[in-house]
Amino acid sequence: MPKKPASHPYINSLAFERLMLLIATLLKHPGIGCPEFTTSDSPDHQHHNALVQVQIYLQKLATECGVEFPTGYPAIPTIRKDLETLRRYGILDHRMYRWGYYLGTGALSSEELKMAFNALASQAQFQGDPQLRRIYQTLSKRLRGLDMELKGEFFYPVRQHLNRAIVYTDPEEMAARGENRDTLFHQLSVVEKAISQGLAIEISRGSDLYGNSRIGPMRVIPLQLIYHDIAWYLLYEYCENAHLAIGRLNRFKDYCIVLSESGRGLEAQRNSLVKAYQLLENGWGLYLGDPQQQKLELEGKLEFVKVKVRFFPPVTSFIVEGERRHPKQKITIGSVDTTTGKPCYVDYAVPLPPRSLEEFSIWVYRYMDKVQVLSPPQLVEKHYQAAQALVERYVK
Repeated sequence: MPKKPASHPYINSLAFERLMLLIATLLKHPGIGCPEFTTSDSPDHQHHNALVQVQIYLQKLATECGVEFPTGYPAIPTIRKDLETLRRYGILDHRMYRWGYYLGTGALSSEELKMAFNALASQAQFQGDPQLRRIYQTLSKRLRGLDMELKGEFFYPVRQHLNRAIVYTDPEEMAARGENRDTLFHQLSVVEKAISQGLAIEISRGSDLYGNSRIGPMRVIPLQLIYHDIAWYLLYEYCENAHLAIGRLNRFKDYCIVLSESGRGLEAQRNSLVKAYQLLENGWGLYLGDPQQQKLELEGKLEFVKVKVRFFPPVTSFIVEGERRHPKQKITIGSVDTTTGKPCYVDYAVPLPPRSLEEFSIWVYRYMDKVQVLSPPQLVEKHYQAAQALVERYVK
């Protein structure tokens, strides 16, 4: 006698609806099960239980959909069994969801996705990131229905980052315009792989606008792609001496060779990144210094220069406004003008490593006659000579 086939656990309509509502709950509330979902009036507020959260939201959704469940249904063990079913069919991955459940790559709510899409659109359009441009174009098509449902609200750029790249960054755009450039932008996929695995690569600097004759091939471990102000930069570490530096991507040639497929791993990458950001926080701008000074600075043995400049109206208000221009800055407001009721001047003081004085000076120069350098003496003289040269240029 043939064996009677076992009935499917979800052949019952109540069980089937329960499973469908569980999937819908995870879709509508990505991250459910993490402590952030707990509110003060939740039953598990004091003792967090991820599955209690899932149960509460599933029951709410059932009510909204007009599905009548028995009181207390479904029980926590039943939900746990359903989650295992979702894992078995690949709807959930076979891993822990300690920080909340979500399906596939749907880790964002609709509002969170909208904010992320705004940021993606901005970087694709204005910073000219070629990879993000392709992703943005793909997502724009996939999410068009959602935007139509929201009457154009989803695609509306509520937030925008307007800093625009001043050079060609997208190889596809270069080809379309007939404006090909021999730059590292053509090799970004190789560079990004090297960053994520800690691989050593050889790249070649095509131009050195600072007159240091640093042209030609160099062996480095790339750490990060950085967009700053008007351009994309590569943060990297020299293979021979672990010296950290930052260079403009468009000043490197269309050349990148992986030296070894055996990378040093992300832990080493993170350690170097921490050092680089320590240097960036200490300094002013992107120049990270020469190897010897950089080593002393990272060891805490480098003496910083105490810089002090005085700003005059009307730029004083803008200087005071910049509360977080540098983590170690000190702003001192001078005497008050009895006529205007505003400060006659504002002093700005900050300790900087010697490597940063040049970039700090460039920032100071933008304020022209509304600023005076007070210290150190070499910076005072440099600013004075620059002012004299400017006057001579106009009186000739």
